[in-house]
Amino acid sequence: MSQTGIPSFNEANSAEMVARRLLQAKAGPLPRVLATVVDHLHQIVRESRPTAAEWRQAIAFLTEIGQASYDKKQEWVLLSDLLGVTTLVVDINSRRPKGATPNTGRGPFYRADAPRLSLGADISLDGVGAPLTVSGQVTDLDGMPIAGATVETWQANSQGFYENQRPDLQPEFNLRGVFTTDSGGRFHYRTVKPAGYAVPDDGPVGKMLAGLNYPLSRPAHLYFLISADNFETLTTQVFDRDDPRLAEDAVFGVKPELVGDFKRMSSSAGDSWSLDFNFVMVMAREGSRAR
Repeated sequence: MSQTGIPSFNEANSAEMVARRLLQAKAGPLPRVLATVVDHLHQIVRESRPTAAEWRQAIAFLTEIGQASYDKKQEWVLLSDLLGVTTLVVDINSRRPKGATPNTGRGPFYRADAPRLSLGADISLDGVGAPLTVSGQVTDLDGMPIAGATVETWQANSQGFYENQRPDLQPEFNLRGVFTTDSGGRFHYRTVKPAGYAVPDDGPVGKMLAGLNYPLSRPAHLYFLISADNFETLTTQVFDRDDPRLAEDAVFGVKPELVGDFKRMSSSAGDSWSLDFNFVMVMAREGSRAR
């Protein structure tokens, strides 16, 4: 404490002084969250001890992220994804009992207006790629089938691009569809085998991490969003077991329970593939939110 009675800001008490000011506000949980962020940020600065020039460089990088972000290109979301924060938030908010299919992030290419199709329909509207038949069953934790569940699916094409990522090169709603499980909780449809892909590296986040030789690719996968009355909504992905990038998913979405077997089938008409995968849902808890 100085002679004026005003506490002196220093390395030892810096986070505490900022937190004290924040916590004077009566504005819900935000001040306490910010105080925690400040505490960790000041700890990082004390440990890394940047020079003023290095700190200005860090601020310039964050500024560049903001300047490069707009409605169709969100560098802040990409940074959250690539540093594992997005997946961490999903995990914290979707704890599931053993045996239930884990949640993953929904990703940036989901569309809520995909067409509802009959079982067995082909969601590949341009027919480009190796044919893939997808089937599965939706059950509860006791193995009982969930009839009438809504199964939304979307995926990248055989070149690793989503329909709304390159709308001029693919038909609208290509590789998207919404199905309803039958009385046995089963569904099936036709599509093409998806390819893995690189995440955007043309912005400040990608350029910075590429310079560190950081993994920037995603293994091949299919997205699913499954909902049913009285059950927690499930958003998840199924990954190709044979993809060499499985252990280095750029957004940390791969979990052992989400790895599927894409089986090759050869015939006189050429090679095709099949995938059969079961999804296990949990009953909704009172007050729980769809995810």
